Amino acid sequence: MQDVADRAGVTKMTVSNVVSGRARVRPETEARVRAAIAELGYTPNLVARSLATGSTMTIGLFVPTVCSWFYADIVEEVEDVLEEAGYHLLLCTTRLDGERARRHLAGLTSRSVDGLLIAGDRDLIDHLPLLADARFPVALCAWETDAPDTLPVVTIDYEHGGLLVGRHLRELGHEHVAVLMSPDHVPRLEGFRRAFAKDGVTVPDSAVHTVPDPTPAAAFAAASDLLAAHPDLTAIFATYDVLVHGAMEAVLAQGRSIPQDVSVVGQGDIVPVSRAHPSLTTVSFPRRAMARQAVELLLRGISNDESPISFIQMLRPTLIVGESTGPARGAGV
Repeated sequence: MQDVADRAGVTKMTVSNVVSGRARVRPETEARVRAAIAELGYTPNLVARSLATGSTMTIGLFVPTVCSWFYADIVEEVEDVLEEAGYHLLLCTTRLDGERARRHLAGLTSRSVDGLLIAGDRDLIDHLPLLADARFPVALCAWETDAPDTLPVVTIDYEHGGLLVGRHLRELGHEHVAVLMSPDHVPRLEGFRRAFAKDGVTVPDSAVHTVPDPTPAAAFAAASDLLAAHPDLTAIFATYDVLVHGAMEAVLAQGRSIPQDVSVVGQGDIVPVSRAHPSLTTVSFPRRAMARQAVELLLRGISNDESPISFIQMLRPTLIVGESTGPARGAGV
């Protein structure tokens, strides 16, 4: 830093102010400092800076997995926002293992990070009390279960996503429908049922199949069982697009066509399914916008030297109508 200061004809404090952005420096002075930095190949010592300022310029991010288009998009967006703000990312994956999640959270409370963003509630909600003594702001996003009232949450209105699917199928005249769902997608099912209940149509529990292992193979088996048990089915709603592949294969394996015999709807708008044939009707979640708003909220809390106030902000999903849905047989739509 002293070499840079000597080359630019300024003090070390001026160089520090340019590098950290903590204080305003005249444009011509900043230009000289940055030119000297480039000429000398100067790289700030982050460890020394953190000791001096008490800030590591690092944000922790928890996600269940990166083997998912949904969470991969969130990780990328968070990293982009942090890079724009001059921060670094410390990524932790729970891998749907509650004990692993507990260990990571317990370790993070003593680790030097400036803030923590938790994306996804699977295997984490029971361990949030570990953060009670955390010395950094915490925010949540992509939260589908009941969120704690002590932390700010930026999430998606998942129930509204289910409602959009139900309205779409009702407009097409569907009454005999089935649902393939992950165990934690109860709000999506509730929204879906609400759309049918408005017209006095019930979606019975026997037509709802929970798939603990959200894979195409598991969805194929579950959809095959539903189609066999309910031969009058005209539509299947998969609460997660990963389940759609299996559902569509099950319909075709029974010699039925999509959407003439059975309509299929997904949720999530993930890239592989967007290439499905016929094109999929699905609900698109604003996952990148959600991630950006959540991390910006966290950064504002850090800059104000206080935890963000507790509140819940819910972003609305949108329905993308493809070729996988059509009028119910005999509906006359």
